[in-house]
Amino acid sequence: MMISNDTGLMAHLLRRAGFGATRDELEKYLALGYEGAVEVLLNPSEPNNMPDDLIRRYHVEQSELRDIAGSAAYWMYRMISTSCPLEEKTALFWHGLFATGYAKLNQARSLLNQVDMFRRSGMGSFEDLLVELSQDPAMIVWLDNIENHGSAINENFGRELLELFSMGIGNYTEDDIKECSRAFTGWTLGNAEYMSIRAAKDSIWPYGRIAWHFDYREEDHDDGEKTFLGETGNFNGEDIIAIIAKQESTAQFVATRLFQFFAADEVTEYGEKAIQAMMETYFSSGYQVRDMLRTLFHSDYFKSEEARYARVKNPVEMVVGAIRMAGSYQNPALGIENVSRNMLFMGQGLLQPPTVEGWHEGSEWIDSGALVERVNFVAKELSNVKSPGVRSIIDRLEAGSDAGILDPDELADGCLDLLGPIEVSEATRSVLVEYAARLGNLDLKDHLQGDLAEQRVGNMLRLVAATREYQLA
Repeated sequence: MMISNDTGLMAHLLRRAGFGATRDELEKYLALGYEGAVEVLLNPSEPNNMPDDLIRRYHVEQSELRDIAGSAAYWMYRMISTSCPLEEKTALFWHGLFATGYAKLNQARSLLNQVDMFRRSGMGSFEDLLVELSQDPAMIVWLDNIENHGSAINENFGRELLELFSMGIGNYTEDDIKECSRAFTGWTLGNAEYMSIRAAKDSIWPYGRIAWHFDYREEDHDDGEKTFLGETGNFNGEDIIAIIAKQESTAQFVATRLFQFFAADEVTEYGEKAIQAMMETYFSSGYQVRDMLRTLFHSDYFKSEEARYARVKNPVEMVVGAIRMAGSYQNPALGIENVSRNMLFMGQGLLQPPTVEGWHEGSEWIDSGALVERVNFVAKELSNVKSPGVRSIIDRLEAGSDAGILDPDELADGCLDLLGPIEVSEATRSVLVEYAARLGNLDLKDHLQGDLAEQRVGNMLRLVAATREYQLA
């Protein structure tokens, strides 16, 4: 199966900057040209996602969004229905990097507020994003900055800010951690008048966790002189972040993590050139993430064959991509909570990262148990011939055929094309063609919903979903 360079590159971009694309979506972006498509993705407008009032008619628990199942499902609806996929993909990236979990918070609305912040600021200045993160109520609780006082520091947030969120191990000292932590004393929560998050008077109603907000308490802040990364002054949190943001190690850290999420799991020598270019953009743009992504998407590496299928899809990409392709869950449906649980069984529970370190990605997404869950879910979605997206694939196969007749090669190649296009090995393709040949040519002329002809297309889509190549982005 031959795929045009323009079509293959656009499909590649939309797998990385979004969750894949139906053929209608792919054609829309192709009409913009590659540069135009990149700009539309990088500058999201109205997302046109499923409106909250419609969701709440069917999901009472998604009015308050306090529990984990409903809140994860709510974010699922947003990813499934948005017309601004990079906005959601970037929020997912920061959710994995700045991992904050429900288990400790016991209030999912605060996590969704954090995700809203990632949507709002995730492609802007990295310095500004770190300030917002440091003032985010969910993060303040998650990493114990509520326990960080001028009279007795708690180093948890300061340590992770340097180690996991900005610079990486080896670029700071233990003294830097202490001085950083001192600078963030007094950065705490409003509407939480207690010494410990576990105190009995921390209530949910009427104004407890649901109304958490950042509060700076000057009387609890250590205003003494601090020496951090070689600079000395009466630093507050914003000053510390300004120092962090200008470090070469920070540029390297951010560029590498963006590369691994949007380009390839493993960094090769060729990939290093793209990371170096992103680092240069980091400084020249004033730490703008949007400009770093633009540099990546236009890099020779990103457009190369080496970058294609160089990432294992994470469970969210697998599930959301399959649902968007199938066209299911376009209206509220009570099964959406089960869908979000499926991702947990695959190893990635939304709003439930296992630790502050986030998820281990790449090939670690694939083990015998997770792979079965992945294949079963996608195969079920893509083989349902009642779903509008699958019906569109059937109609396109018929329209592109000779009088509605497809031979085994045409059926296999057509399904691979309309699900991506997906490039598979010759060995994989031969298995698909052999399977199609068992029942001879496919006659889609005068087909009816759910008849044998349509079921044959559904079964071929099911088999494509089980291929190695479909697991990759």
